[in-house]
Amino acid sequence: MGKVVLKLGKDISTDDIYPGRFMATVLPTETPQFCFNDRTEFNAQLKAKAIPAGSVVVADENFGCGSSREQAVSTIRGHDLVIVARSIARIFLQNAINLGLNLVICPTIEAEAGDELEFDPGKVRNRTSGKEFATEPLPPARQAIVDAGGLIPYTRKKLLELPAR
Repeated sequence: MGKVVLKLGKDISTDDIYPGRFMATVLPTETPQFCFNDRTEFNAQLKAKAIPAGSVVVADENFGCGSSREQAVSTIRGHDLVIVARSIARIFLQNAINLGLNLVICPTIEAEAGDELEFDPGKVRNRTSGKEFATEPLPPARQAIVDAGGLIPYTRKKLLELPAR
């Protein structure tokens, strides 16, 4: 379960998530400070650690459009935010899988800042409104990568599972 801390519209670009002027900063340990930097009030709350891990950002269609910068994913992941969007841009989606970002594709989601969302397999329940919404699950292989924490931890795990030669 998580509380919606930010409600966004359509076509949220990677430049909105992680402004290009900070591209010199690429380390996942440093990128979180620039998460939604130009949304100054929200960014200040993140920096002050006033937003708990597992909090939810809800967006309309085409979340993460624009450039392929993976810092847009690492900045969100650094705050352990959950993204719930009606649709997610293809490159952002692959970067999110590779970096283990928790996201939910929910084409009919209706939620506002302050709403409490509950996640079950195949659906999101808005506990505030009492409505339920179907989700589009990731293919099992992609979900396994997210569950492992990203492509590197997933690959490491798979290599360790191999029989010794």
